[in-house]
Amino acid sequence: MLERALESVRDQGHGVHLVVVVPRSKKDARALAKNAGATVVDDPGRGMSAAINAGLASRTTEQFYSWLGDDDAYAPGGIQSLKKLLLRNLDAVVAYGACDYVTDDGDVVWTSRAGGFARWMIGIGPNLIPHPAALIRLDALHDVGGYDDGLRLVMDLDVFLKLKKKGPFVSTSEVVSQFGWHPESLTVQDRKKSSDEARMVKKRHLPAWARPLEPLWEYPVQWASGLAAHSLNRPRRTR
Repeated sequence: MLERALESVRDQGHGVHLVVVVPRSKKDARALAKNAGATVVDDPGRGMSAAINAGLASRTTEQFYSWLGDDDAYAPGGIQSLKKLLLRNLDAVVAYGACDYVTDDGDVVWTSRAGGFARWMIGIGPNLIPHPAALIRLDALHDVGGYDDGLRLVMDLDVFLKLKKKGPFVSTSEVVSQFGWHPESLTVQDRKKSSDEARMVKKRHLPAWARPLEPLWEYPVQWASGLAAHSLNRPRRTR
């Protein structure tokens, strides 16, 4: 999985600074990362948010940032397409595109193409911007304090909501990445915990007057999200 992710970064071409955050004990993963030309950063061992922040601390002169899990991958030219969007829209803080959800066998089970609808929904509905499909302006990310170390599952949602207050999001319908969808992934395995954490994060970003009204849209959102997850996890027949 990691080798595929690293190869997809390398295939983006020049101008991409690859940083891999990995525990000291993972010798094989560290060797793979070094062979791919990555800057290897020690995982502090305090959860995913702390690991991402450790990688961000290695920033030098980079303008943009994207976070890729070891079971995710970029589509050919994906990063460059998102970069062009941000260069054309200088006030934008996030660019994102479509994302294929793929199994370990490489089968596409769904493609996320929320487009501009995702920008509108993110504060009250599900987060329809997959993290591997987003490119973030680094100065804006640092301005909002990076990722919240206290969050275990929806740190990307929290960052998007903070960034939404900093500037506009822009999108493309082009598939720019692949998200690894499998039962072992945290957000799939811990769907109830993920849903509860997402609800807490969205509620704290609401204005005070709107918080008492939050159940009006949150319960339908949870029902629809659960239905979608059930559909994605349903066994598929092969011919």
